[in-house]
Amino acid sequence: MMKRRAFLATTGAATIGTLAAPTLLRAQDAPLKVGTYGGYFEDSFKMHVFPDFTAATGIEVESIAEPTGEAWLVQLQQAARAGQAPADVSMIAQVARLRGEQAKLWAPLDQAAMPQTESLPDFFQHGYADGQMYGTGAVSWYVSLVTNTDVYPEAPTSWTALWDPANTNNLGLLALASNSFLLEITATTYFDGTDILATEEGVLQVMAKLAEVKPNVRLWYRDEGQFQQALETGEIPMGQYYHDVTGLAAADGKPVRSTFPKEGAVLDSGSWVVSSASKQIEQSQVFINYMAQPSVQATLSRFVGTAPTVPRELTDLTDEEFAAVSSDIPPILPRYDLYVDRADWVNQKWSELVTG
Repeated sequence: MMKRRAFLATTGAATIGTLAAPTLLRAQDAPLKVGTYGGYFEDSFKMHVFPDFTAATGIEVESIAEPTGEAWLVQLQQAARAGQAPADVSMIAQVARLRGEQAKLWAPLDQAAMPQTESLPDFFQHGYADGQMYGTGAVSWYVSLVTNTDVYPEAPTSWTALWDPANTNNLGLLALASNSFLLEITATTYFDGTDILATEEGVLQVMAKLAEVKPNVRLWYRDEGQFQQALETGEIPMGQYYHDVTGLAAADGKPVRSTFPKEGAVLDSGSWVVSSASKQIEQSQVFINYMAQPSVQATLSRFVGTAPTVPRELTDLTDEEFAAVSSDIPPILPRYDLYVDRADWVNQKWSELVTG
């Protein structure tokens, strides 16, 4: 899920100062188990987040490395049936979050105990049908339009570049409907937004339009490193990729750029949720509240490379720091429900009409 973070690991990271925050709870007997995506992501949290959280709150943290994909959701579900919580708080991808919501796997939370979360946009505040909050946005990142600057001296300004006949055999696109969000990109670019994706008829209309890009696609990629290398050499000089990683490659002297098209780039994210089997709900709420602080979100932007989940004006990020991870252009938001409610059908039609 977060293999791309391995690239960020090569950029190094400075040490940050302790963030001032009041002591909210006395230290508890057992540490709070916090699960994050493994590898660089977990290492960054262990270095830059957890020590400051403990200093601010007195709550010790045990870091848990999560497996990628749906495997962690399955582990949490199986453990919860036995009354166990492999982690109290977990960073979880959106499709897995929605599946867990359907299974009532996430513990209800008290937003009054987490006042910092009130500044999060609505799409980063997650609740059950009865309105009871169960999670919040944790980290976010953008999938943008990327180009090789040697091949394309001028940056494209619109996602319509993917369909331009001038770009025949030049594109690298993510291979899956559920991680490329090309349906959302197509719907926003040609159908005035993603509402059309609410019906199967609408999805098929969008897929028909998306299928028109096929002559331009050199590679439907699953291996992010393969596309990044091809982008840097100019072998595949245009496509979709992660804004922050592309910016780091450019800063390293590679001839690449990331562009936020006028229609917006795709904002993907992971969320904090708490296992219904956790015995540490109060401590979990302290952690989620802490992570929603603008100062902590700015820290993540600087040292983990994620976009802030809170409004820009609440942070102290400079224009340069903000541009490295985000944009003021309104984002394209994924229709995660599509990949939960109609997953098998979407995948079948995707193979038949788009990548086939």
